[in-house]
Amino acid sequence: MTEAPHYQLSDFDYDLPEELIAQTPLKDRSSSRLLVLNALTGAYEDKHFYDIIDYLNPGDALVMNNSRVLPARLHGIRPTTGGHAEVLLLRQDHDDVWEVLVKPAKKSPVGSTIVFGDDPENPVMTGTIVKELEHGGRYIEFSYQGIFMERLEELGEMPLPPYIKEKLDDQERYQTVYSKVDGSAAAPTAGLHWTPELLQKVADKGVELVELTLHVGLGTFRPVDEENIEDHKMHSEFYQLSEEAAEKLNKVRANGGRVVATGTTSIRTLETIGTKFHGDLKADSGWTDIFIKPGYDWQVVDAFITNFHLPKSTLVMLVAAFTGRDNILNAYKHAVADKYRFFSFGDAMFVHK
Repeated sequence: MTEAPHYQLSDFDYDLPEELIAQTPLKDRSSSRLLVLNALTGAYEDKHFYDIIDYLNPGDALVMNNSRVLPARLHGIRPTTGGHAEVLLLRQDHDDVWEVLVKPAKKSPVGSTIVFGDDPENPVMTGTIVKELEHGGRYIEFSYQGIFMERLEELGEMPLPPYIKEKLDDQERYQTVYSKVDGSAAAPTAGLHWTPELLQKVADKGVELVELTLHVGLGTFRPVDEENIEDHKMHSEFYQLSEEAAEKLNKVRANGGRVVATGTTSIRTLETIGTKFHGDLKADSGWTDIFIKPGYDWQVVDAFITNFHLPKSTLVMLVAAFTGRDNILNAYKHAVADKYRFFSFGDAMFVHK
């Protein structure tokens, strides 16, 4: 185990002009820019995402998070007053009961109802507040006809991150092309750069494509408030790795191939399981609150694709745990100077050793 440096929150800050925060996705997913960073030397190259194929070797495994973003923002009416209510789904508790955030919360006591659909007299779905939570959240129980996910697709909006102000014309641009398991409140955005054609080229090169699932929670946007980062409590997210995926990855590792993760969600899943099983990978599922920061002892991941992350975020700390703080901040300084696009709809990095 590497001795952890005693970093403070301010050690992971950097200057980012607001105009570099990408507000809309590029027309062609794979034409994003790609900053290739050598984690050992700190050397970097300016490329495009479609060049990623040059950095993946036959026998490697490319790991992708197949979680799909729920259209989790619902607009409803309070039938007693006719007032507007906004409901944001956080996670399913059981059956038709969900943990949610409601605006305005003070007008949503236990027992109150919200109706959804164009006709409040004949709603598509009704939600009843069944419990209040300490942090202002609520449990809501939905009633509806048919299949819940179909009603949600009909009524819901994509919950874009708070720093994106533009309206998204095509909802699928906030989904990866391989998304299939409903459950995320935010996209695993490093995967937004992949196209089916580019993935096929990667597979044709002899790279094993492996999927896992981690449902991204809105806690991913929660700022770190503690100056001593050791005091930060990570949010929990549900993950799953199948028997088939574990077998593929173990075979790749046994043959000397690299495990290349697409995004911090894939990293968190792989490292959670690797830590749990002392460096091995096995089929597993559960909740993870792993906090990867400088000093972390890496178990599984050999290289990864990631977007550019918010200043002072746990995601910058995760990347710094692989590259060292100075290397990643120097790379970010170059990206700012060279006007890379940042955050969810922005450009990408490939980080390797």
